Amino acid sequence: MGNAVVHFGVGAADDGPLVAFYGDLFGWSLQGFPGYTAIDTRGGHGINGGIRKSLTGAPWSTFYVETDDLQATLDRARSLGGSTVLPATDLGGAAIALFSDPDGLMVGLVQAPEESAPSAGPGEPVTWFEVVGSDAARTQRFYADLFGWTVDSSGFPGYAVVDPLSGRGIQGGIGGGEDVCWATVYAMVADVDQTLSRAEELGGSRISAPGLIALKSAARAALYGSAGDGMKTGAFRDPAGNIFCVFDYGTG
Repeated sequence: MGNAVVHFGVGAADDGPLVAFYGDLFGWSLQGFPGYTAIDTRGGHGINGGIRKSLTGAPWSTFYVETDDLQATLDRARSLGGSTVLPATDLGGAAIALFSDPDGLMVGLVQAPEESAPSAGPGEPVTWFEVVGSDAARTQRFYADLFGWTVDSSGFPGYAVVDPLSGRGIQGGIGGGEDVCWATVYAMVADVDQTLSRAEELGGSRISAPGLIALKSAARAALYGSAGDGMKTGAFRDPAGNIFCVFDYGTG
C-alpha cells in the first residue's frame, strides 16, 4: 500500500487575493482561520485543500501526501536526491513538511487525522495530481521509491498513471521531458476554455503547454486504445504566480 494524496494547498505572502480568486473561480466553500483558509470544494468527491499565508514569503502550490513519519519521509526524499524545504512543523491539529524533488518541484507531507471528504454541492472537485519533471524516468522512479506508488510506464514511458493503492485520496500522473515542469493538481470543470478565461478576468494568466498536452494525448491513446475521449486540459497561474490545472470531458 502506498502513501495517499489527501490534500492540496496554495499560498502567498498575501493570501487574501487568493481566497477571493479561488472562491470565485471554482465555487468553493472557504472558511477562514488566522493565517489559513480551509477549502471545501463542494465537489462531492476528490480532495479538499487550503490557502495559507506563505511561511517563507514566496508563493507556492502543491499537493500533500499522507505519511506516518514526517522526518523519516524527509530523510528518504533526501537520500533519493531531493531536499527539505520546510522541516516537520506542528500547525496545531496537523503536522506538515515540504520537500523538493530532484527537479526542485515542491511537494507537501502531512501527518494528521483523516480529513473530511468534500461535501456535495456545485463546486469544482479536485480529482487528479500530476508531477512533470525534466526526465520522466527519473521522476517516476523517485516518487515510486519514496511513496511506494505503482508507476507503470511500460505502456508509455513519457507519462504514467499513478495508483497509490491506498484506498484513499486521488490518483495522478507522472511524466516529463516536455516544455513545462510542475507538481500540482487538477480541478474538473465544465468547460476548460471558459474557466481559463474567467481566471484571466480575475487576475490570473494562462500557461501554454502544447508539448505536455500532446504527450498526455499520446499516453491515453497508448494506454486505453484511443485519445478520442473528449478530455481537454489547461493550466493557469493565479494572481500570486502559482500553477493550477483544470480539465473537462467536453466534446473537443
